[in-house]
Amino acid sequence: MYARWLMGLTLAFHITFAAIGVALPLMMTIAEWRWLRSGKAVYRELAQKWSKGVAILFAVGAVTGTVISFELGLLWPRFMDFAGPLIGFPFSLEGFAFFIEAIFLGIYLYGWERVSRQLHFFSGIIIALSSALSGFLVTLTNAWMNNPVGFALIDGKPHNISPIVAMFPPGFAEEVIHVLLSCYAAVGFAVAGIHAFYLWRQPSSTFHRTALLIAIGVGGIAALLQPISGDFSARHVATNQPRKLAAIEGHYLTTNAAPLHIGGIPDDDTMTTPYALKIPYGLSLLAFHDPHAKVLGLEEFPRHTWPNTLLVHLAFQIMVGLGFLMAFVVLLIYAAMLRTRWRKQEFVFNHTLLAIIMLCTPIGYIALETGWLVTEWGRQPYTIMNTMLTSAAVTPMPNLATPFWVIISLFALLGVSVTILLSRMIHKGSQPTMATMTSSAITSEQSNVHC
Repeated sequence: MYARWLMGLTLAFHITFAAIGVALPLMMTIAEWRWLRSGKAVYRELAQKWSKGVAILFAVGAVTGTVISFELGLLWPRFMDFAGPLIGFPFSLEGFAFFIEAIFLGIYLYGWERVSRQLHFFSGIIIALSSALSGFLVTLTNAWMNNPVGFALIDGKPHNISPIVAMFPPGFAEEVIHVLLSCYAAVGFAVAGIHAFYLWRQPSSTFHRTALLIAIGVGGIAALLQPISGDFSARHVATNQPRKLAAIEGHYLTTNAAPLHIGGIPDDDTMTTPYALKIPYGLSLLAFHDPHAKVLGLEEFPRHTWPNTLLVHLAFQIMVGLGFLMAFVVLLIYAAMLRTRWRKQEFVFNHTLLAIIMLCTPIGYIALETGWLVTEWGRQPYTIMNTMLTSAAVTPMPNLATPFWVIISLFALLGVSVTILLSRMIHKGSQPTMATMTSSAITSEQSNVHC
């Protein structure tokens, strides 16, 4: 249990920084692109501020990623012995993506006055692409754990290994797209919420208004695409992981024209999901795009192979509910923007919109973490689906309490340190700088001349 808890908490902690490492470089690069096109100093200032955040969180992500590497070998040696020859290739490539990102991050941070604008902007593009590539490669490993391919199982050992086939298992595209979109949505909403708070306090701040527009643009587009991605993922799970789908929906009995359960508390003893709102034909329609399709229930599988239905179902309900909430908020904001544009007025974030965005600050991350829990809990009791039990993958070594508390203490220290650093950086960024004041003064002067 110490090994399970330590791995779970480590991944949950790492995902927070990994998501920022994927999404924030994109927003940083967009800000610089806007500076190159418009010449407005506020965009350059914003790119510089965000690049500092990328640097801090890149360092923390490197620490937590290194811890994960150690934990895989120390806590799950049987898993690594079995899976290493199969999934080692994407892990190695992820290391190259990490080093590429580190090299170009150095150019980006220290090259503002030392390299050409074109090369500097190109380095930002490489950072954004390499960070997304890292997420892509790591997610391939998880996709393989859900759908292990690329080998023949003989006497409990993998033979005829094909690393390339293992690298791209069935459903890898759906999972990768869903993961990357969740990173952009979560970080976009989190960053938007922070700048909405400062814009609430400083309504005339060009800096925070600009940052909010970019963040809600990135997070908003991802949030609108996420339900479409989720539909593709759900159909893949229905076909390739029917036991997981049954647990996700609290669906116990094999049924034609299966209803969709919204809410409810699955009960394994009675094999029912009381208190759920049932939408007729909903599950069959979503899983197979056929309202009369047969959906396998948990009764079709041995009881000892069932995941924890209650946890999986509740985590999925939270993820989907928050995902649709984000999409609704984005549509609300975009509708307000279109209305003001139709009236040929300048769009202004009023207090109501700012309050809504602030309240939505954490929901992308909650959806991201619960979505990861659905993937991991839904695969239990297997570490490698239908191939290796988690109980067979874990180390037999006792006395894991000491490394558990040491690493948790390290994470607590990192969490506090990062919070303090980012808080100081954000607070400093909330103060008007010379570049922002100069830009405002120039804009005001141009307006007077025009008048």
